[in-house]
Amino acid sequence: MKDNPVSEGISYPNQSSDEIGGCRFENDRQLLEAIFEASPECIKIVAPDGRLIQMNPSGMRMVEAEPGAKVEGTMVLSLIAPEFRDAWQANHERVCNGERLMWTFDIIGLRGTRRRMETHAVPIRLLNGQTGQLAITRDITVRRENELKAARLAAIVASSDDAIVSKTLDGIITSWNAGAEKIFGYTADEIIGQHITRIIPPELHFEEEEILARIRRGLHIDHFETVRLAKDGRRIDVSVTISPMRDKSDNLIGASKVGRDITERKNAEGLQKLLIGELNHRVKNTLATVQSIANQTVHRAKSPGDFATSFGGRLQSLAKTHSLLTQSTWQGAELSELIRDQLPFGDNEDERITCSGPLVMLNAQAALHLSLVLHELATNAIKHGALSERRGRLSIRWMVRTETERKLVLQWQERGGPTVTVPQSRGFGTTLIEKSLEAHGGVTSIRYEADGLTCDIILPLPDTETGIGGSYHRPLTEGPQAVKGLKSSQQLNTVAGKRILVVDDEPLIAMDMVASLEDEGCEIVGPATTLQKALTLVETEDIDAALLDANLAGDPVDELAAVLVRRGIPFAFVSGYGREGLPQAYQQMALIRKPFQRQRLIDVVREMVVQDNIVVPFRKTT
Repeated sequence: MKDNPVSEGISYPNQSSDEIGGCRFENDRQLLEAIFEASPECIKIVAPDGRLIQMNPSGMRMVEAEPGAKVEGTMVLSLIAPEFRDAWQANHERVCNGERLMWTFDIIGLRGTRRRMETHAVPIRLLNGQTGQLAITRDITVRRENELKAARLAAIVASSDDAIVSKTLDGIITSWNAGAEKIFGYTADEIIGQHITRIIPPELHFEEEEILARIRRGLHIDHFETVRLAKDGRRIDVSVTISPMRDKSDNLIGASKVGRDITERKNAEGLQKLLIGELNHRVKNTLATVQSIANQTVHRAKSPGDFATSFGGRLQSLAKTHSLLTQSTWQGAELSELIRDQLPFGDNEDERITCSGPLVMLNAQAALHLSLVLHELATNAIKHGALSERRGRLSIRWMVRTETERKLVLQWQERGGPTVTVPQSRGFGTTLIEKSLEAHGGVTSIRYEADGLTCDIILPLPDTETGIGGSYHRPLTEGPQAVKGLKSSQQLNTVAGKRILVVDDEPLIAMDMVASLEDEGCEIVGPATTLQKALTLVETEDIDAALLDANLAGDPVDELAAVLVRRGIPFAFVSGYGREGLPQAYQQMALIRKPFQRQRLIDVVREMVVQDNIVVPFRKTT
């Protein structure tokens, strides 16, 4: 300092020029120089115009000046971060006008390092009579970063949906965030100071003893699933992580617990397990039913062809009911919809059939069994009864009686058909009708009358409400693009020699389609089990029509359908999905539902290869 004439005789305003803070300058010069040199904070004197007059070694290091470098005369603003310069200049002017201030700002060192500073500044009288700034500046970068980290952590703790709780090594709760309050119901005021076992079921207190023992050994406890108690007594499934807490001296002082409410996940897992078990049960029951139908049908079949037709029809009946039940997540099926699905309507209005009755919901099991009953009655009506002749009539009427218990009373009445005779032996169809209804406490009676057949069915119903519905004359058709039935003049074999592309990723189903088509004289292209193979065949082979699965091992067939349209090749879908499972642009195309009936497959192919009825999409693809 003795070599700097500017600082010689510097004093505070209103003090004699040889005193600073009440100390004699000449007597204490050596002490002041020692403090100036040894202080860990930056000590600097700044002229009124912002020039740096003097700065100690700590300040030189803070601004990244080389040892021995001269910084006197440097404009302090050049070291201040741009966004802080206006504030620094304003505060400097206030100090030079006699105020004592403290403020923070960022500096950018000569090597480009950014630091946060806290400065305490007072006015100081210079020898030239002007008032400058004497400042002691502290580097608070680390402190600020720690404060920001603490603030971020506090914000995370405060806003977290997880319970974040701290406790002592004795298990006394010391902090409790909003997430913990939301999950367990206790407020911080209610729970802080209480033992953690307040939220632990009695039978799990041993867990806490083991946890505290491990924490005292400084061990971290990763995710483990357990149960905790809410304020209202509810048991909550939680996933817990526990970490030891240490002070600045690395001494263990407690534990931090993070608990996540996994009750919904546990419930979902339980439901999934239940559904898988139920699915397994239903699949096995369905397979057993199919096996039984196959066994009973083959015993009474007159020929392999008769077996295939009868068995395929009964299987199709089950499949339609499964689709109907799936729409209600297997909660049940409405009777009129069940009848609609089981009666063999064509696309033309059939005035021979009338149906009427109230809305009646059947449970899943009753719907499955009644669907087989209706299928057997309809099949017999088509083969031998009223629907085998144009003048025949079929009336289906039902009502609900509630005298002693709720019962469905359904009457199936055929009139105007061939002369009715009482069968000499009981067929499988009759046995199936009786046994299916008996399984639900129902009864049936069949009367073979001179003018036709009448079947009365009585089936107990659960005690639930029944809606009232009007009569209707026919069910909905397969869809607006369903293939129409051919006139008798078109029943000639028009598919022989036609080249049909078969696309399906299930080998057994593909084999069945191929065999059915080859029996009609078709030539098979494929079958293709992948999308790429199908695309290759379309580009390289002559094809008259195509049958497509709606999904090939997860790959949609939109691209394949678009290529077929561009090449003018008619196609239909063969799928276990409903129309909602078809490519969106082609949901009005002909659909053959799996499991398919052989005659339905042949009729669709025959319709496609008749030139006047080429199937085209109802809207363009993009």
